Amino acid sequence: MSAIDLNAAHAIARRLREAEASGIPCAPVRGDIAALGGDALAAAYAVQRINTEHRLAAGRRLVGRKIGLTSKAVQAQLGVAQPDFGMLFDDMAIADGEPIALARTQQPKVEAEIALVLAHDLPHERHTIADLLRATAYALPAIEIVGSRIAGWDIRLTDTVADNASSGLFVLGNRPVKLDAFDAIACGMVLERRGEPVSVGAGAACLGNPLYAALWLANTMVRVGAPLAAGDIVLTGALGPMAAVAPGDVFTAQIEGLGSVSASFTLEPESAS
Repeated sequence: MSAIDLNAAHAIARRLREAEASGIPCAPVRGDIAALGGDALAAAYAVQRINTEHRLAAGRRLVGRKIGLTSKAVQAQLGVAQPDFGMLFDDMAIADGEPIALARTQQPKVEAEIALVLAHDLPHERHTIADLLRATAYALPAIEIVGSRIAGWDIRLTDTVADNASSGLFVLGNRPVKLDAFDAIACGMVLERRGEPVSVGAGAACLGNPLYAALWLANTMVRVGAPLAAGDIVLTGALGPMAAVAPGDVFTAQIEGLGSVSASFTLEPESAS
């Protein structure tokens, strides 16, 4: 693969950071990524990696990964045949039911997911389902609040990859469930907004099985030199369509066998720490 123009990659990464800091979305970056040279997807991940390193240098802590593009319909829409991944940092975590200031989000949408929390490292080049089952401490219901630094969600694959897989915030439930205590494939999901269903689905909507998505991630992270480790959180992917967020919205996701988790949104500014 040809070497990319690192100065140009840093400029793209800086543009995405500035859009996040200002709250003003920027134009799509896919054209600039294509101009970097070499494989466009690898170049997009290089931009993501630059901003990951910037966040770590600023004192943020990496706590896990998210898997995106796990819906076959969304993959077809973007012309891809595999998921993507982004980084989860400590300041992205929200407690179940904790009020979320809209100022912390950009063009937010929510989706219900199954989260895994690892008890052991996943260091192998090729993992089995047995490796994943053994490494997982428990599962939790989760709501991911996705967001985009790209204006109008005008994204293609390289836009979302460069933009940390359109990550925003995430909310985890607080009742751990062992993997053998629920059916990750057949479990039904209902996401409600103020008591009205806005998204329904099941575990099978996530690549046929959320564990397949996690297995893909485990193998991929070894290939890129950043293996999943004990304590990591893995958001395995949406179980149903996303729902847009408006001020005052309260969302509750109920996943069969896992319980519920809620996210509430307010226009109130964040409290000073």
